[in-house]
Amino acid sequence: MTAVPEPGGEQLSRAGAQAYAAGWAREARRVGFVPLSADETERLLFVHTVRLAQALLAEAFSAQPAEDVGRALVETHLTEPGLLDWSVTALGERLVAQVLPGHEARPGTADRVAALQGALAGGFARALRARTFAQQERIARSAWQARDSVEQALRDSEARFRAVFTGAAIGIGIAGVDGQITDVNQSFADMLGYSIEELRQINVASLAHAEDAAGMWELYQELIEGKHDSARVEKRYHRKDGSVVWTDLAVSLIRYDDGRPRFTVAMIEDITERYELQQRLRFQALHDPLTGLPNRTLFFETLGQMLGDAGPDHRIGVCFLDLDGFKAVNDSLGHDLGDRLLVVIARRLAECVAGHGHLVARMGGDEFVILVDGGDGIDDAVGIAEMALAAVSAPVHVGDQQLAVSVSIGIVECPCAETSASELMKAADTTLYWAKAEGRGRWAVYDPERSARDIARSALVAGLPSALDRGEFVVHYQPIVALRDSSMVAVEALVRWQHPELGLVGPDRFIGLAEETGLIVRLGEWVLRQACRDAEAWHREFPEANLVVSVNLAARQVNDPGIVDTVASALSRTRLPAGLLQLELTESAVMGTTGEPLRSLRQLADLGVRLAIDDFGTGYSNLAYLRRLPIHCLKLAGPFVEGIRVDDPLDPADHRDERIVDALVRLAHALELWVTAEAVETQEQAERLRALHCDTGQGCWFGGPAPAEVITARLRGDDSPGGLA
Repeated sequence: MTAVPEPGGEQLSRAGAQAYAAGWAREARRVGFVPLSADETERLLFVHTVRLAQALLAEAFSAQPAEDVGRALVETHLTEPGLLDWSVTALGERLVAQVLPGHEARPGTADRVAALQGALAGGFARALRARTFAQQERIARSAWQARDSVEQALRDSEARFRAVFTGAAIGIGIAGVDGQITDVNQSFADMLGYSIEELRQINVASLAHAEDAAGMWELYQELIEGKHDSARVEKRYHRKDGSVVWTDLAVSLIRYDDGRPRFTVAMIEDITERYELQQRLRFQALHDPLTGLPNRTLFFETLGQMLGDAGPDHRIGVCFLDLDGFKAVNDSLGHDLGDRLLVVIARRLAECVAGHGHLVARMGGDEFVILVDGGDGIDDAVGIAEMALAAVSAPVHVGDQQLAVSVSIGIVECPCAETSASELMKAADTTLYWAKAEGRGRWAVYDPERSARDIARSALVAGLPSALDRGEFVVHYQPIVALRDSSMVAVEALVRWQHPELGLVGPDRFIGLAEETGLIVRLGEWVLRQACRDAEAWHREFPEANLVVSVNLAARQVNDPGIVDTVASALSRTRLPAGLLQLELTESAVMGTTGEPLRSLRQLADLGVRLAIDDFGTGYSNLAYLRRLPIHCLKLAGPFVEGIRVDDPLDPADHRDERIVDALVRLAHALELWVTAEAVETQEQAERLRALHCDTGQGCWFGGPAPAEVITARLRGDDSPGGLA
């Protein structure tokens, strides 16, 4: 704390001075805002307390220190009137008793205290008045400076506006709220072909294009009514010579201080060239450059608008057309002639539906589409399609060539509420594919049920590769039984798809798809390895059974150069004896086989693998050719076995199939081939086949396809098969 000079040593109480200053500081904070911290305020007032006490103790008394303290309070912004009251009162009532104990009765003390009170109040008042005068002077000076600045800014703003208004490259016009023009710049006048004086006599409404006049006045009304403070639109105006100019118009409303509309300011730019260019570009963007027909973009815009505006009962139709064999025209006669052909076809299609008001568009390449808006049903859409077929089918003369052209059409027609643009075109594309698949020059109508089947088929195709990767395929085995004693001598491996959604899917639904996609090679290899693993397990547990596993090979597998290595690898990895593996090939896959495939069959036979021809008798059978093939077994096709019945013994038709089977069995045995009859479903069929000396049988009578565990149980004798066993 600041040192306090104490004349006489004991006359001034430091503790009392500190207490007095603390009370003074508390009062200052209580009555108003204090710009100092509590400690800073207390230290400052302690110094003032000591100065006042020293003034009382001075031999030559002067009230000047109290006046200085009052002025110091104002300078430190302790200017609350309540603080002055407390300061003067406390000086008279508490200072002597608290800071100078024992001096209350000293002669002249009361007079000195009163003088100090007056001096403190006077110093406070004079300092406060001087500060107020200084602040007023600064405020007045600032006001004068601000007024001068505003006036100068206003003059500068007016000069800038006049310079902009006069020299602007765009037109600027000022009009009253009634539309009467009050002033325009030269650019505005030049744009419309008038003089400035002429325009000052004209109302804005008379300049607007006839088709835009109502909208122009409506825009002004909305501005005046306060609905908008500004607006920007593209509008047409009449020039003085009667021509039309397209403008980009920006209008702003200027108001009085009370908010009432005063006048409008319009800025106008001539965009006639830009507008015309936009129109040309839009036409080019929405029309086919070769034929001039609407393109797919405009078609989908129109279709979307029709669907959006259609009522609940409104119907819509699409005829999706594709020229038949157009690629051959391009390849043989050249693309230039092909383009000329497309132009002729486009013109014919547009002409044939022109009277009906339907949209004809070119979707790309040799594809066109007719959008049938409205109509009473599918008959109307079919009628349009037949008109298009007739128009296109007439001979086309292009240069020195006469071309015969046909078109395939997919037709979709339905209520607008039941479809969307994407669904409609997807259905039309699907239906066009059906029409092309059924032949040239015809139309097909969309069938939801057929589409659902196609979608399901496509889903299976898409899921095949990943299903193989995820291990969703399983192998079931159907027993092959020796007819002489009903013992199980072999099993045929049949693949199934354990689909996560459809359940167990049979091979009739996916084998054809796998062959089309080429996945049959990978799938066949997997079935071969799995069948060899299961067969090796049976051979290890039941060596005396010598159970043969028969695996089907697709035509692609037979023609695969690596088939021999694939089979050899499967046998090597599973350690299955080659004699316990039989490979079944279709009749069409082996008949007429030469070159590498025939060499592969012989190499497979050299491995010790048995080879069988499946469904024998359904193709172009050539028993003599079999002598050249290393075949071990023939599997008679099911239709022959199904024809074996025990009905009327006098009916020759009942014995025709039986005689065919007898002949096939005899010829096969003459070639030293084993014979298996497929599709054995009854005891009577089994007995007749045994009487015909057929070697083995396979079918529901001997047991249907089942998982490997069922075959294992049957070998153990845990499960007895039905029929003759």
